[in-house]
Amino acid sequence: MVSKRLSRLEGHRRKFMAIIDGTPECEMAVHYAGRRAKNSNGGLVLLFVIPEGDFQQWLGVEQIMRAEAQEEAEAIMAKAAQRVRDTIGIDPEIVIREGNATEQINQLVEEDRDIAILVLAASSTKEGPGPLVSAVAGRGAAFPIPVTVLPDTLTGEEIDALA
Repeated sequence: MVSKRLSRLEGHRRKFMAIIDGTPECEMAVHYAGRRAKNSNGGLVLLFVIPEGDFQQWLGVEQIMRAEAQEEAEAIMAKAAQRVRDTIGIDPEIVIREGNATEQINQLVEEDRDIAILVLAASSTKEGPGPLVSAVAGRGAAFPIPVTVLPDTLTGEEIDALA
């Protein structure tokens, strides 16, 4: 069970969250979430989850691998945040975590009680809609907040019109 959302209380605002994972569809989700945030005077949270890696090396190697993964995540997030600033005109919050994506999403939602909507976009690949969309659709996974899943057929103009 999720903690009560605070986004409707004075001094708070509803936040939309999108996951940055390097897939083409994540850009659609970020764009939609950013537009919804701007149009509703809300906020945008961008989450990057560094996968649980094989960091079980010698201590020195493990530290180097973690540092490299962190640097790469920071660079990806800086580009995504700048794209949001340039195209939508809002400044997103950036969060970088390490671990299982579903667990980290749930943990962040629990910690930031202003996050009210998770935005994902379906993939158009043969492998399926993507791991997060599959987790949402699966029986065993339950996100504690509403999830908006964008179909892969939407254009940028259609996303703007819907947001």
